Amino acid sequence: MPGIHKNNGPSVPDILLRRDTGHSLSEQIRQGITQAIDEGRLKPGSRVPSCRDLAAQLGVARGTVRTAYDMLVDSQRLVAKGSAGTWVSEVHHSPGKNLLSDTAVMAPLAAVIHAFDRPPLTFQMGVPANDAFPAKVWSRILTRHAREMVSKPIGYSDPRGSLALREQLVSYLSMARGIRCQASQVMITNGYAGALGLICLALGLRGKSVWTEDPGYLLARKALTLAGVEAVPVAVDEQGLCVAEGIRLAADAAAVLVTPGQQAPLGMTLSLERRAALLAWAERQASWIIEDDYLGELQLEGRAAPALAALDEGRVLHIGTFSKNLSPSLRLGYLVVPASQVAHFAEAAALLAPASSFVLHNAVAEFLHEGHFMRHLRRMKRLYNERLVALLAALQPLFPQATRAALAVIIALPEGCQDTRIAQEALAFGMAPTPLSVWYQDEGRRRYGLVLSVTNMPHEGFEACAQQLKALVGTFG
Repeated sequence: MPGIHKNNGPSVPDILLRRDTGHSLSEQIRQGITQAIDEGRLKPGSRVPSCRDLAAQLGVARGTVRTAYDMLVDSQRLVAKGSAGTWVSEVHHSPGKNLLSDTAVMAPLAAVIHAFDRPPLTFQMGVPANDAFPAKVWSRILTRHAREMVSKPIGYSDPRGSLALREQLVSYLSMARGIRCQASQVMITNGYAGALGLICLALGLRGKSVWTEDPGYLLARKALTLAGVEAVPVAVDEQGLCVAEGIRLAADAAAVLVTPGQQAPLGMTLSLERRAALLAWAERQASWIIEDDYLGELQLEGRAAPALAALDEGRVLHIGTFSKNLSPSLRLGYLVVPASQVAHFAEAAALLAPASSFVLHNAVAEFLHEGHFMRHLRRMKRLYNERLVALLAALQPLFPQATRAALAVIIALPEGCQDTRIAQEALAFGMAPTPLSVWYQDEGRRRYGLVLSVTNMPHEGFEACAQQLKALVGTFG
């Protein structure tokens, strides 16, 4: 069947040629490209390979491809632009009815994430401040490492990730999060999802139960379910995860997934008493603590609580990312595993989840080594605190129940309120609040409200957004 491989250069047809049919090779190439255009796989305005390149790929003479291209030019499917190459005509061709268009296919996680590859909206969670990113410094470092990469001999990279970055993380985690580890214990992953996937794989969690916070990160819960894990919802109160309830519900659970630094989404820090109880349970049951260090380094008030991994060396797997402090587009995270698990996790990573993009790894390593990252965190904490104060000032006259929650403000709404509908309607006004109700797994304790991130402030300030939210709540509340 004809198909198209997409890359950064010309669109390359993948055409199956048969020499046992009554059609010439040139005619088969013409038909294959025509079908690809009609089905929308070759887009108007896209470039096709040169006659020489396509002939080499298909194993035919260059003249055979040139004849096919000439026929396609005559039929106005292609446009020849001399030395500029050959392009798909901009003339509209209706796509075939048997092929779904890109817009007809539902995007992944469409029920949770409103859009990919778009600039962040006001109140959108999980994205850092666009205007606070040190773009010039980062661009200079990244360009240098990209040039170095192409000038060096090419070989297979360490599947655990760049040694330079892993060594820098050892230093950073020691100073900022109190974690004592070696570079061999650090695995670079494709973001948080990559780290969680590697844990599920290496620990063999399929068919087992794992405590999850309730409310807790919806996408993590969905990921565990997809991996065949039973997510056991455990309540959260003002001290964080209720360890006693977890023991009552599933004392023999294989692991717990917890956000001890700043609970997602409510923002409290796991108390020392609960930390001790959680560590004692994990040691007693030979279970694992999966520590999602959600915003651990971005605590705005007082000193950041040490990581759970800083208090234990045998049962805690620590996940961190650069998504919320540098950029989610990096897709860069890391996993710190206990010393006893180093060989096993390294082998799992090498075989099924190797790290990628050493250019990014080494650029981030230099960013850390030169002190840019810590300065960036300091500036972000000051900026976010200012924006948090501004958002609360704009909201409280309209929503007296608004409360702080880490880098967000939560507006509590009455039980049964259509918070998901309000969040959906807010998109039309450039706002992306997160409905609180979707964070809950247990319907019996579900609360309703809106979670508003403070990281990105609109140019006109938060007042107009607060007024619009009030109107939406009045309509759908």
